[in-house]
Amino acid sequence: MEENCAVGIKAWSEDDRPREKLLQKGASVLSDAELISILIGSGTRNESAVGLARRVMQKADNDLNILARLTPTELSNSIKGIGYAKAVTIIAAMELSRRRRKVTQSEQDVIKESSDVYNIFLPDLGDLSYEEFWILLLNHANKVVAKVKIASGGVHQTIVDVKLLFKYALDRLATGIILCHNHPSGNLFPSAADKLLTNKIVDGAKFLDIRILDHVIIGRDEYFSFADEHLL
Repeated sequence: MEENCAVGIKAWSEDDRPREKLLQKGASVLSDAELISILIGSGTRNESAVGLARRVMQKADNDLNILARLTPTELSNSIKGIGYAKAVTIIAAMELSRRRRKVTQSEQDVIKESSDVYNIFLPDLGDLSYEEFWILLLNHANKVVAKVKIASGGVHQTIVDVKLLFKYALDRLATGIILCHNHPSGNLFPSAADKLLTNKIVDGAKFLDIRILDHVIIGRDEYFSFADEHLL
């Protein structure tokens, strides 16, 4: 029977048809929930897709950054009406958005300030729930020659093999290195372990005539720069 079917977009009132609204007025006028409702396509017999999408956003505290960190299992298990197919579609859209933000690094990119480093690594590190440690390898003109992930760790710490780090630098004939890792907790201030590791790398780099230009800690919406704070 029709009343047992999911409520499709064509059955909605004119004001609740986000597809038509997008075609007539453009995507920018739609709310986050309306855009998500287009992705999921239908609601349930008791709730429109827009209403269901609003509950998806409520699950993420109306924050797309939080939504991007959820897994399909978390979505489907916690929101009635969101099965795995709908959950996977939402997460796939979040991943596409992340990739769009991602700065594609060529070998001609020049690092001029700490915000350049932040913009490069935010798509990789901003949404992670665990720590990763990366490096940018630069030539004498501060042009990027490589972007390398050194280690992945736990929620509060990752183990960095300093010898491996310098091997990558020597293999690419880098004259400068920028260190970067994330703090999933959102607390940007460097820990004692962060400072100890940075000093260890700086001391080792001196023997190789390699400059350690910065160590940037990535948070969700901001960053901390050792160079900006005169900690190098």
